[in-house]
Amino acid sequence: MSAVTSEALDRDILATLMPGFLGQELPEWLAERLRAGLGGVCLFGQNVGDPAQVRGLTDAIRAANPDAVTAIDEEGGDVTRLFADTGSPYPGNAVLGRLDDPARTEAVAARVGRALAAVGVCLDLAPDVDINSNPDNPVIGVRSFGAEPDLVARHTAAWIRGLQGAGVAASAKHFPGHGDTAQDSHVALPSVPLAEAALSARELVPFVAAIAAGTRTIMTSHILLPELDAELPATLSPRILGGLLRERLGFSGVIVSDALDMHGASGERGIPEAAVLALVAGCDLLCIGTENSDEQLGEILAHVRRAVREGRLSPARVAEAAARVRALGAGWAPANFSAAGFAAAAAVDPAEVRAVAGSIECAPAARRWLAEHGGPAGEYTVLRIDVAANIAVGEAPWGPFAAVAAERRTGDAPAVGFAARPVLPVSAETGLPALREQLDRTPGALLVVGKDLHRFGFARSLVDGLRADGRAVLTADLGWPSPDRRYAEIAALGASRLLGHALIAVLDAPAGADGGR
Repeated sequence: MSAVTSEALDRDILATLMPGFLGQELPEWLAERLRAGLGGVCLFGQNVGDPAQVRGLTDAIRAANPDAVTAIDEEGGDVTRLFADTGSPYPGNAVLGRLDDPARTEAVAARVGRALAAVGVCLDLAPDVDINSNPDNPVIGVRSFGAEPDLVARHTAAWIRGLQGAGVAASAKHFPGHGDTAQDSHVALPSVPLAEAALSARELVPFVAAIAAGTRTIMTSHILLPELDAELPATLSPRILGGLLRERLGFSGVIVSDALDMHGASGERGIPEAAVLALVAGCDLLCIGTENSDEQLGEILAHVRRAVREGRLSPARVAEAAARVRALGAGWAPANFSAAGFAAAAAVDPAEVRAVAGSIECAPAARRWLAEHGGPAGEYTVLRIDVAANIAVGEAPWGPFAAVAAERRTGDAPAVGFAARPVLPVSAETGLPALREQLDRTPGALLVVGKDLHRFGFARSLVDGLRADGRAVLTADLGWPSPDRRYAEIAALGASRLLGHALIAVLDAPAGADGGR
């Protein structure tokens, strides 16, 4: 292999890689890799300060490589990077699915797109188009539009139209569907025992809609589908990416891998080998992870180069992937930055809050509790249930607590209502006896607020124990609710900051007012 050919190969390999990094300024090692042809950079909450800082960072990335892809996970709900310090100002997929107004979904996605375009992001790793068919799913849940294929499909298409209409490429994820899993592929390799016919009837329906809507990219999942490929997860499977996605579904855009630092992809083989297998399978743009280094990129580059020399990976496949990635980033130019324009796209919309508040589901027990204890003058104590954050969501302000914090920052916190209630944080380490001692000094009624309460044994035991004590307990679940609703008497279907405002509107509504359903 000649020096010129070797240099061209290295440039093609680099074009397929998209790392993350620590800090809010572009490090020199990453700028040097971009100048050498690195395909893109994925931004996370750790890279985000204020909007002007993010725009300066993306400008620096594209100054180093004008064709570079600037990407971020901004799903418009619980998963947010741009609003990691405040919580998302948008409603999120599950709520949009419950409202079932595709025009509204398209408008929300357009606002997300305008905010991202303003700060120089050209690829949004969204929407999540998984069908949440398993209510105990630990990683999808309210990131999904719902549990019905046709509903998810129509909102998938609407979200993609709105986002791409604002000039930002979409990435429908996680192919061929992560909704029927009981494990998180960040820390395990989930297995989904579905045949292709079953996938076609359910999981694939939103991806067909995404392709028809013109999605620029599709993101893979690190899940094993033994009926299709008994050895390799979807991200690494030529049968699933080449045979199913490319040949059968006819997708010709960019295939983006989910992060290769996740256990489902690299846990048994390491990131460099996962990168080789992903390229062989048909991935074009490899999301490497969140806190990568120059040393890691060097190891991946060397390992992929070796795989080409050994004949395991063809240089033509690498060149094909590199060309798709360059075409995705080439020619994209963000509009002139406007702080006012960003603020308009990122503001909590009062009309959206009212619509979402009206959609929140209140069981009969919740209505009785609210009639007796709710409203702006009601007295109750809030128990905030804290659990380990879903890795995809990360640590971010959530629900009514994010809403109150935002109001206090702007000086708009109300003197009465939810913001005035005492809040007790509760975790798995908080024993019921210790909690009872604290509650002896608080008003009798209790509002338990959490996410996916039914999935955590300590939360169920807490609620059951307090009810056995005769306390007036109301459960407000901001995750995917339990079917029996014992732990989700109020089902908000999301924990974004906007959902927090909507929940407060329901809680603070005067007794007898029409808040929630």
